[in-house]
Amino acid sequence: MYSFPAEMKQAYESSPLSFVYYQVIDGKGVPVLASEGFCRRTGVERERVLKWLETGLFVRLHPDDAGMVSRISESFMRHAGPYDVIFRCRIGNNYEYIHGFGQWQTMPDGTELAVICYINVSETKEKIISFTAAYSLFQKDRFYTDPLTGLPNINYLHEFAREKAGMIRADGRRPTVVYSDLCSMQSYNNQYGFKEGDRLLCLVASSLRELFPKALLARGADDHFIMLTGVDQPELLNQRLAEVNDRVKKNAYGNTAGIQSGICPVSDESDIKEAIDHAKHALKQIENDMTRITSFFSQAVDDVYWKNRYIIENIDRALENGWIKVFYQGIFRVQSGKISVFEALARWVDPIRGTISPGDFVPVLQRYHQLYKLDLYMLEQVCREIPIRQENGLPLVPVSINFSRQDFDHVDVVGKMNELYEKYGLSQYVDKSYFIVEITEQDVALGAESFREQLKKIRENGYQLWLDDFGSGYSAINMFSQFKFDLIKYDLELMRHLDDNGGVNRLILGALVRFSRQIALHTLIEGLENEEQMKFVRDIGCELVQGFYYYQPEPLDEILFRIHGGMKVRDCETDEERKAFDLKWTAAGETEKA
Repeated sequence: MYSFPAEMKQAYESSPLSFVYYQVIDGKGVPVLASEGFCRRTGVERERVLKWLETGLFVRLHPDDAGMVSRISESFMRHAGPYDVIFRCRIGNNYEYIHGFGQWQTMPDGTELAVICYINVSETKEKIISFTAAYSLFQKDRFYTDPLTGLPNINYLHEFAREKAGMIRADGRRPTVVYSDLCSMQSYNNQYGFKEGDRLLCLVASSLRELFPKALLARGADDHFIMLTGVDQPELLNQRLAEVNDRVKKNAYGNTAGIQSGICPVSDESDIKEAIDHAKHALKQIENDMTRITSFFSQAVDDVYWKNRYIIENIDRALENGWIKVFYQGIFRVQSGKISVFEALARWVDPIRGTISPGDFVPVLQRYHQLYKLDLYMLEQVCREIPIRQENGLPLVPVSINFSRQDFDHVDVVGKMNELYEKYGLSQYVDKSYFIVEITEQDVALGAESFREQLKKIRENGYQLWLDDFGSGYSAINMFSQFKFDLIKYDLELMRHLDDNGGVNRLILGALVRFSRQIALHTLIEGLENEEQMKFVRDIGCELVQGFYYYQPEPLDEILFRIHGGMKVRDCETDEERKAFDLKWTAAGETEKA
């Protein structure tokens, strides 16, 4: 960097004129000297004026002018054009009109420096405004400005955010990225129209700008806003974002869920783009929890994000390569102690990540509407393994397969079941009642009419239909007057909390079993863990039980390995035994009704 001779430096620095000397280093103009007049005009002490200039003049420029000044500066520093421009620059709390003009000066040792003079022309503001309006000098720079909200856009953010972060650090604060999403924007547009939707976006922009006046606030894609702020205290950030949310909800034309925000501090080692990505990851963790409006990035949040991303990016490979296997869990008849049904459970054994829990991959697939791929795969695997079971002398008891309401939006589920039944020639082994579709009460309660019509076709085509997770929070007794189910499976939480609150769940389960018997609806309680619970189930007359305590899920190849090793498998019901128990259950219900 150029070093001024002592006398020249003293003379230039003490000058009352407002100017700055720049040296071109790596293609960029770097400030090397600022006059006393410049320090006085900007209100910046000499000790920090060069550092202040290094953090970037552009973040203090009016967003509409930043692109113009940037292009003129770049051209000037390449000796490709003059520097003569009027722009608006924030000095204190107000924008001032500045006229900048520059020239090149060759120093005694041959070094070329650019000297730019800055004159505050706000005193002649009215003339400047009329002049610039007549000649269209200040126009919206569409490359850097969002035309709807008037905020800087993502181009401006990428260009000048690093300089803004430097300014924040120079003030002794930590730069922090806030990535905000306006919730349910599509629903708002559908309900109130796009004009009101645009007004809502502008309302969010103005509210954020008011509560974070010193932040670099930009509009991202669609209904997202990105902010770089020096407000780095979590409590204060939560408080201000909550106030933004309240203002948006209060002043919106229609009902809106407001905003949710992911937050990530910008460390010295990371760049702004990385912090924005991390803030996005934090935002995704809120999901549909409308009780939360903020989420702070952490390593745990990042781990969850990449785990979820791996699942989505590799689900097709996992299905194609057989990484996802069918594990069968036995469902027992209380009265006989024999296996009456198997439930098909998905287990992902990944060559890279090891075993991935269904508690991890099922919610992710559901969130990204990919669950239908898994459910159809499970159905086909069960179909494919029926001939194998038959050839190895295994009992062919019915198998239940979990389906989601989403599946029916993507494919004709009943049509696919019929297609696979024919493809594997299963009529020679089992009838269609061998297959059981499990659907949760939540899906039934929230499903549209078209979905409910498809549910009815399941039984019409000869398959069984079970209602899963009854008692998980969506219970509505009137659904039994609208649908015919073959069995009701009570949510395992009822069993886990059997003795809570004075044992109220004992009374609930007992009443539900009696009710189900009277309408010829078979019953299953899941989540059994000990003999005491088994005694309770037997006492209330429930038919079937399921729990890891009695039967750990296992794949078909492990079952075959035991058989070929001379080990005995658990006793299973025959078709005749199953039908006899069904008749007995129906008769008991008729007796109770009478």
